[in-house]
Amino acid sequence: MEFLIVTGLSGAGKSQAVHALEDIGFYCVDNLPPQLLSTFYSLCQQAGEKFGRVAVVTDIRGGQDVFRTLTATLEELHRDERPYKILFLDAADSVLINRFKETRRKHPLADYFMGSLDQAVQMERSVLKPVQEQADFVIDTSLLSPAQLKKQISTLFLGNVSDALAIHCISFGFKYGMPTEADLVFDVRCLPNPFYVKELKNLTGLDEPVREYVMRWEQSQEVAKRLMNLIDYMLPLYLEEGKSQLVVAMGCTGGKHRSVTFAQLLYEHFCQEGKRASVNHRDIQKR
Repeated sequence: MEFLIVTGLSGAGKSQAVHALEDIGFYCVDNLPPQLLSTFYSLCQQAGEKFGRVAVVTDIRGGQDVFRTLTATLEELHRDERPYKILFLDAADSVLINRFKETRRKHPLADYFMGSLDQAVQMERSVLKPVQEQADFVIDTSLLSPAQLKKQISTLFLGNVSDALAIHCISFGFKYGMPTEADLVFDVRCLPNPFYVKELKNLTGLDEPVREYVMRWEQSQEVAKRLMNLIDYMLPLYLEEGKSQLVVAMGCTGGKHRSVTFAQLLYEHFCQEGKRASVNHRDIQKR
């Protein structure tokens, strides 16, 4: 049985993540108290193949004191040799606060701080930190659209969550901020920029003319070669450490040309090597 525990900050996109998981065949349960995780795990095992893929959302909605019992529950599952994975949804504090203001939803901890969203978010982040440090998969949704989040969830978990290391390639623009979930970040702003070529300015790294331009240069080819060799060397080391997800981010100025080209090259390279890989061009649609 594949058992996925979904948690994270309120407003970070757990509901959207659950919808995406349901679409790819997970049986999902929302807002399950941590104390019931072990019992629910046993019931799913007894049910057999019907519950072959299970995702459970547990978070701060039951109260911070209740949520703190999650650590003990995870230790119990591990001690009983019942395998599980943790997906943690995160976002910047300012983004979370804006989302609550826009939707006019009430933060689960708002009453503790007389309605102060800032204090509620800070407290929740403090309570969830130990679980985030144990997470197998971390997704920062600060700059992801709902469609991008759904695609990332789908590609990440279409295979068996117990399979070998999943590699997620991201392209991004430094002007929009770095992806905080990235394990490895590479800056390709040192390479020739198609933005200054009139015919290429409004295209992206997914278009062949841009890709040809970026990879035309000897330095670009050498960077690509060295990057692939470096990451190929490091992958077995991450596997040996027990890592479940490796996020490799390629950044350029605007996230449309050079970073997209290199993220796509890495993704294609990993696919050819038979690795479980996915790609997301975070800022490709931004102007």
